[in-house]
Amino acid sequence: MPSPSSSPVLPLLGRGLVAGGVAGLAAGLFSLLLAEPLMDRAIRAEEKRTAAQEHAHAARHHEELFTRSTQHGGLVVTAVVAGLAVGVLFAVAYALVHRRDPHSAPWPRALTFAGAAFLALSLLPGLRYPANPPGVGDAGTVGERQAMWLAAVAIGVLGTLLTWQVYVRLTARSVPARQLAAALTTVAVLAALFLLPDNPDPVPVDAALLWDFRVLSVASHALLWAVFAAVFGALGLRAVREGAVRGGVRGASAAGVPSRPGATPTAPPR
Repeated sequence: MPSPSSSPVLPLLGRGLVAGGVAGLAAGLFSLLLAEPLMDRAIRAEEKRTAAQEHAHAARHHEELFTRSTQHGGLVVTAVVAGLAVGVLFAVAYALVHRRDPHSAPWPRALTFAGAAFLALSLLPGLRYPANPPGVGDAGTVGERQAMWLAAVAIGVLGTLLTWQVYVRLTARSVPARQLAAALTTVAVLAALFLLPDNPDPVPVDAALLWDFRVLSVASHALLWAVFAAVFGALGLRAVREGAVRGGVRGASAAGVPSRPGATPTAPPR
């Protein structure tokens, strides 16, 4: 049987691309069917809110290059492309960890990695800067808001890694002590997140619509990572089974056992 440490990067990249494409498609369709109607409502509300400003209203429509139907299709395509990018990055990280611990089972590892990625890249930054519907926010603060979001993502990623390292390095301690240390580290990460400045723009959207939009945004991220983990882990299990079958065939051939019924046994090589 081949050694489990032999895990070429290219098969992992292929696995990541397949899982990322499927996950991106699922998240895109989810957003198209559930989140886009809320976006349309938010856009209509924004148009009514600024209807008194006739000049700005006309200028906005003049600058609208794509129809909503085109934007709907672009949403799914963008989600698939984002899923493919996620798949590549995930496969590279998976390969690096696999080299250090090649004996871990692919299914629980995929679930653990995807859960950590959702926490670091989606949930923690989303707690500090929840998603807002389109049309909300001043165009002049886009750069500032992007910088704050990237800072939140950086804190989420570094905080998740720090919490994991604290838990791993306290292996000699009791389980309650390790869990308490990890919990305190998580609290410190959340405190660092909420030290970031607030969103500079008001959110003049109906509270119920805003809540629904933010819940669906988090749900689409959770769906992306859940589907990704399931597909990536399932492909990993299939690769392990295929490797075991190939190893069994090679072992049988080396022992002189025929690989198909009716074949003549051969002497093993010396």
